Amino acid sequence: MKLDILAFGAHPDDVELGCGGTIAKEVSLGKKVGVVDLTRGELGTRGSAEIRDREAADAAKILGIVVRENLKMRDGFFINDEKHQLEVIKMIRKYQPEIVLCNAVDDRHIDHAKGSKLVSDACFLSGLRKIETELDGQKQAAWRPKLVYHFIQWKNLEPDFVVDITGFTDKKEAAILAYSSQFYDPNNNEPVTLIATKNFLESIHYRSQDLGRLIGTDYAEGFTVERYLAVNSLADLM
Repeated sequence: MKLDILAFGAHPDDVELGCGGTIAKEVSLGKKVGVVDLTRGELGTRGSAEIRDREAADAAKILGIVVRENLKMRDGFFINDEKHQLEVIKMIRKYQPEIVLCNAVDDRHIDHAKGSKLVSDACFLSGLRKIETELDGQKQAAWRPKLVYHFIQWKNLEPDFVVDITGFTDKKEAAILAYSSQFYDPNNNEPVTLIATKNFLESIHYRSQDLGRLIGTDYAEGFTVERYLAVNSLADLM
């Protein structure tokens, strides 16, 4: 299955938090979008890998993505080496996306920057035909995405561009709340983490609202880029 957009996240819920509104909008425009989670988030203080598997499936239905896979790398301990790069390359070649979205280039959680670099490197290597991979016994053709964008997570990085997600924040926030084990719930008796506070839950909304304010819309999500942005005309800019 060829996809228009493939989003990678180090943990289940990274994609929803970072670019859930953009994905929901692209799906509404008829784009085929998939998600690949690198780990099952098994080191998370709250919930379990099995619970997060179910939550990720529920979130996928809300966003309308066509496929979601988990590479089951070790949460907290995966590294950017040949073994892990090849696993990501197999996914890129399997789905042949035009655009890849991935973790923030710098963030509080060490897996986010690691995942960002791992996926970025794999996107380049995936285009080298002398790197041979097989999936389900079939040799894969080389494929390099045209564009790689990094969503913004805990740290308030300066975006290189923003996407207007007005009309899609409800779907984004519903997909986030599908991870009921991870986020604020006054009835949950598990230890309170930084992302399980009411303040963090509210910050998802007001960050989107503030980015929207800066571009003259209601809500937006920000991304950073690896190369210069290019437009055909000044009229392409909002």
